[in-house]
Amino acid sequence: MYVTLSSEFSPANADICVAHHASVAATQRKSLSVGTHLFREGDMANNIYEITSGVFRLTRVLDNGRRQVIAFGLPGDIIGFPNGTFHHSDCEAIQSAEVIAHRRHALDTLEGDHRTHQRLLHAALREISAMQDHFMMLARKSAIEKVASFLITLAERIGTPIGSYMTCALPMSRADIADFLGLTIETVSRTLTRLRKQNIIALDTSQTVLIKDMDALVTAAQASD
Repeated sequence: MYVTLSSEFSPANADICVAHHASVAATQRKSLSVGTHLFREGDMANNIYEITSGVFRLTRVLDNGRRQVIAFGLPGDIIGFPNGTFHHSDCEAIQSAEVIAHRRHALDTLEGDHRTHQRLLHAALREISAMQDHFMMLARKSAIEKVASFLITLAERIGTPIGSYMTCALPMSRADIADFLGLTIETVSRTLTRLRKQNIIALDTSQTVLIKDMDALVTAAQASD
């Protein structure tokens, strides 16, 4: 999940995905508890993973020792596309999660279901496009535009309508959001407070946001566009 990622995605369904494969051995379901790594940077990339539930955090440690959150994996996302033959980031569950592991060998040799191949290919192309948009956002948008864009995308993906409002869980910490948006924790907190004072959002808890005025949030995200 990138802040500019299109909402055009199809949530994975474990039963459908396995049924579509000519060889069930090409897929495997895995459940992970909070804090468990699905893979680490430098691990051999034997699988590509389709998220059916939960949330993952993908990170890299820069040469100067600072952490960069590259993306958050949400239900419907496909993660683990390798850099050559190795994973290029750490991937940790920040919510209890379940994935479908697709064997890379089956994909490379065109074994298995054609529709699954097509879905994974389209996911890879979306990831490239979304990553380019994310880099642009990091370079050009202000703090409030970044935070507003992040909340909009999160609401589109995992939000729940409550009347005219939208409630959305924040499974990631303020530090995670800051490292994802290229901001400090203090800036993220101040920006959320600013949006709250403008009556655009309400913070029910530290892990839940209520979007009260989506139109105003969209305006805040596009202020300099």
